[in-house]
Amino acid sequence: MKKYKHVIWDWNGTILDDVELCVAIVNRLKAGRGQAPISVERYRAIFRFPVEEYYKDAGFDLSREPFETLGKEWVDGYEKEKYGCGLRAGVTEALGRISSSGIGQSVLSAYSQGPLVEAVEHYGLTKYFSRLRGLDNIYAPGKVAIGRKLMEELGYKKGETLLIGDTEHDLETAEAIGADCVLVAGGHQSRERLEKAGALVLGGMKDLPAF
Repeated sequence: MKKYKHVIWDWNGTILDDVELCVAIVNRLKAGRGQAPISVERYRAIFRFPVEEYYKDAGFDLSREPFETLGKEWVDGYEKEKYGCGLRAGVTEALGRISSSGIGQSVLSAYSQGPLVEAVEHYGLTKYFSRLRGLDNIYAPGKVAIGRKLMEELGYKKGETLLIGDTEHDLETAEAIGADCVLVAGGHQSRERLEKAGALVLGGMKDLPAF
């Protein structure tokens, strides 16, 4: 860790433990359309970016009902219940250790900017981050573009920044913006998928200090 000048964190699934809520909400959408529910394991096997593609894999017919309609319904449910989620075990300690070592930290998320800022404040984590960067829409197409802008702001050279996430898209984003990457299992995608993507995968936040 000492080689890095800045750590960029993903939010959903990496810092915030919201996987079960996400599955519960998508199952409500499926139930309302006469579809069978999916398990957490199935969710982790099919979840991906852009989220529109994951909706297709989950069984929604986007030729009959626009993704925007489904996405808005999902987001409305999430916003009502999101603060019932806890943080990933060990994440507060990890944030504190990195901060005390003098390394800067930011959040880069496919979550909408306004709700992201509010959520970070709600969980008392604002003090750890110099920048919070989310999207300007609710449909989570991906975060490479805002990641590139963040890297321009930071001004660090290749190899001086580490991105910590929980999905293949976090690895893709890191590669696109010139950051190193480590992924943490137990988030929105299975460990098997993350390892197949070629990522360095930790079992949990407890493994971060050793890394």
